[in-house]
Amino acid sequence: MMVFSALEVYHKEQQKRQLREDLIELSDIKYGMFNVDQWTAILADVVAKKVQEFDLTKGNKDDLQRRVSAFLYTTISDFEDRFYKENRGIGGFFKKGVASITDIFGEMKDDIPIFTEDIVAFLDDPENKEQIREYMLKQLSGYADNTFSEMDYSVRDDILAIHGYPSGEEAIAGLRQEITEVDDSIAGNRALLFGVIFATGFLIMFLKTPTVTEFSVLTAMSLILLISGLSLPMIDIDARISEMNFTLLGEHINFQDQVLYFKSKSILEIVSLMLSQGKPDVLMVGLLVLLFSVLFPLSKLVCSCIYLFAPGLREHKFIRFMVFRTGKWSMADVMVIAIFMAYIGFSGILTEQLSHLGGLAKSVEILTTNQTQLQIGFFLFTAFAVMSLLISHRMQYSLKLTQPDEINDPKD
Repeated sequence: MMVFSALEVYHKEQQKRQLREDLIELSDIKYGMFNVDQWTAILADVVAKKVQEFDLTKGNKDDLQRRVSAFLYTTISDFEDRFYKENRGIGGFFKKGVASITDIFGEMKDDIPIFTEDIVAFLDDPENKEQIREYMLKQLSGYADNTFSEMDYSVRDDILAIHGYPSGEEAIAGLRQEITEVDDSIAGNRALLFGVIFATGFLIMFLKTPTVTEFSVLTAMSLILLISGLSLPMIDIDARISEMNFTLLGEHINFQDQVLYFKSKSILEIVSLMLSQGKPDVLMVGLLVLLFSVLFPLSKLVCSCIYLFAPGLREHKFIRFMVFRTGKWSMADVMVIAIFMAYIGFSGILTEQLSHLGGLAKSVEILTTNQTQLQIGFFLFTAFAVMSLLISHRMQYSLKLTQPDEINDPKD
């Protein structure tokens, strides 16, 4: 029963983990707030709306005519002043004379009302509005292309193709639903697995005279817990902006579930990662995790099996030390994992830093969240450590495989 439940939980947890990693990738902030294509589309939509909303009424039309008329008058007057200043001397005398005779600048000023009417009519023409909108969008797109590097969507496109979703928004909603379904499907197996673990713990403590066969079964169960605890994720570190709201040119802009940082690793993956870094300090931590969380527990299980099935080796000092004398070392692996989790978890730091992010701008509403949480690998590994300690204790004092003087040794 325990083997079946553990295998089913392992399979479903790995399936859920892959779905979650794909969901995290699609929710990454590089596809949202930090995506130039997203901002180009947002600005293009705002520009399009503002151009379409540009409608001249009687009140603003009169105001626009006054502004355009004043602008044209100022422009013509400035041009007239520059013309007379630049045309000095004999050659300029004839030019100024012609300008004075024809009164070209005066006629231009007299025609300002006509120019103003033409300009306002041009701006109010729907066809010209569309041309202005297209011109502004073209300039915006060109600016984005010349300023920012092209976004790589290959990973996102692969995820969409694998899961069969046409867009990122639909994929995010669909993957969330799939994760919920997988999580619900293993709820019973997870409850059964931990029920068996607790029942086995009580059995170890209260069973009067366990046999060699029964201890063999208990050791095999410990091995299952160890393998599951080592291979399944221990903790998810998840920091994200849950929601960001602000107003741009009167238009409401909203971003949701923007993942800033996410990591989900098992003990074996962490060991492999640390050992491959090449840095002395990281390598030291990796070796400690490997020693106390992998090699030490496996060695203890192997020595327990040898003690049970090889009577001739029961008096071997190393075997007896690993099986009976390592009680004070039995929780060292949990201690290392606790240190490791404190090293990478930094839940409080994440929460504090995210809260600072929310107060950066008064006009921008930012809701942050720290979704860092323990995963099933941590609980299975802890269950292994406790069960291993109980088995060693009962093996020494219940199987009568030790000598009486050793049982009553106060040093033990």
